Amino acid sequence: MSAWSLGYNLSLAGSMVTTMMRAGLGTAAVEAEARPEWLFELYEFEGCPYCRIVREALTELDLDATIYPCPKGGERFRPRVVERGGKAQFPYFVDPSTGASMYESGDIVAYLYETYGKRRPPFYWQWMELQQLGSGLAGAARLGAGVRARPSRAPERPLELYSFEASPFARPVRELLCELELPYVLRSCGRRTAADWLPPPARRSLYPDYRPEGVNRRALLARAGQVTIPYLVDPNTGVEMGESADILDYLAATYGA
Repeated sequence: MSAWSLGYNLSLAGSMVTTMMRAGLGTAAVEAEARPEWLFELYEFEGCPYCRIVREALTELDLDATIYPCPKGGERFRPRVVERGGKAQFPYFVDPSTGASMYESGDIVAYLYETYGKRRPPFYWQWMELQQLGSGLAGAARLGAGVRARPSRAPERPLELYSFEASPFARPVRELLCELELPYVLRSCGRRTAADWLPPPARRSLYPDYRPEGVNRRALLARAGQVTIPYLVDPNTGVEMGESADILDYLAATYGA
């Protein structure tokens, strides 16, 4: 086994630990009652426990956002947060459809559920301090991945990533996107039916007429012929691909300095 393969497998194992410690939050979805006219803007960094909570809520509501990665030491989007919000605190959320903008993960989760879910947040979000503590503990298994910026070449247009927060395979991809400060549209693909929980080979065998309910899963099926998470679309190069390890190789080779 090569050093790269060993490192990737260890990273994947740590990602699975994080998913288990979050007890499946950011996996299942119940579609929001309303959808925004314009994409949310989320300034965050992958290793931040407070940002993780917001991404979990986005998955649960099947809502998308343009992610502007703001890792520590990053200079691409962090100054924009200070200019717009007054301080370098994360997450920072902007809803162009309503003009709302805010810090604080608890406020953002409540806003998403009340404004677009048309309901109160589920009971487990009522104890936000405990969720923040749990998110911090779960993130320890990532050993600092998705926290600090590394040199990169900026894309002309944001990339696009089909993902759901709890996916252990999508997490390393989001971490690298963050470290390279590559903006991307996060297409939430939370699981909604029994077939959604199966890996693609088993799904093709057991559900040959699979028709997902989620809007992004339907779009991905039409686009790629199957639903595989993560799935990257790069409008700058025309490249589209699944498989976490392949995406990591591509991002490093294409945008790494």
